[in-house]
Amino acid sequence: MGLLQRFLTKGGLLVGDGAMGTMLQASGLEPGEAPEGLNLIRPRAVREVHQAYADAWADVLTTNTFGANRFRLSLHDLEEGVPEVNRAAAGIAREAALGAGREILVAGGMGPTGALLEPIGDLPFEQAREAFAEQCRALAEGGVDFLLIETMSDLEEVRAAVEACHRNCDLPVLCTMTFDMHGRTMMGTAPEEARKTAERLGVDAFGANCGNGPFEIEAIMQEMADSSRIPLIVQPNAGRPRLADGQINYGVTPERMAEHALRCFETGVRYIGGCCGTTPEHVRAAGEALRRAWDRRPTRLAPSEGIN
Repeated sequence: MGLLQRFLTKGGLLVGDGAMGTMLQASGLEPGEAPEGLNLIRPRAVREVHQAYADAWADVLTTNTFGANRFRLSLHDLEEGVPEVNRAAAGIAREAALGAGREILVAGGMGPTGALLEPIGDLPFEQAREAFAEQCRALAEGGVDFLLIETMSDLEEVRAAVEACHRNCDLPVLCTMTFDMHGRTMMGTAPEEARKTAERLGVDAFGANCGNGPFEIEAIMQEMADSSRIPLIVQPNAGRPRLADGQINYGVTPERMAEHALRCFETGVRYIGGCCGTTPEHVRAAGEALRRAWDRRPTRLAPSEGIN
């Protein structure tokens, strides 16, 4: 049984990777430049980020496709390149995974459209779903192992993305939403409501990412863990971004990220990675702590009988 199947049957641990965008900024991504465009014009820069996470012993590499739907790409006049951008991203991540000499999964990352759906906004549900369908088809063609819908705030947009994935490919679908410091999404959705809706939609795992930092997100994960029937995911920022000397800095150190990872592990979360501001050093520290905790778990329980 592989890494993904063990996780989905609640019998395995996955150490996720960390930020892509902030890592690319550190390596020269220009302000206003589309990170996803680098999949076509500077694939080496993207590959180097994936390689750094593979070297840090991440179990998952997430494609550089957070904004690779036609609505986001249209901001850079790249909307006609959705298939090429996503297929290229999947290939770059797969190349890094294969070069690691061990099993590493490739997640097809899918972020929000950046528009508000009707009736609050102007984007029709069907158009959002078709945009996600176009993206997920390309990611599947590129060879990802599963689809990761992330940083969502609106349950209707979650529904559009999940339906698109289920209708257009046979891959597992995982999903995370982002919650603010008051424990709600931008649209006012509470964690338990979000989890229940995700389960009804048939996602294979659910959780939270981004937000205000790792420690604020712990209470959210505890609320979800109390009654979740599916595996849980957490991928927080490395704290809130702060501008100092012209540079954006995140305040959570790798050591503090490892402490957070362990607390989430204790609540039952089994897919733990990072979002904005996290680096390979954060992933390495968290992964080492998590694997030690995994090895110390009660041996009287079969893996499939363990905590969520």
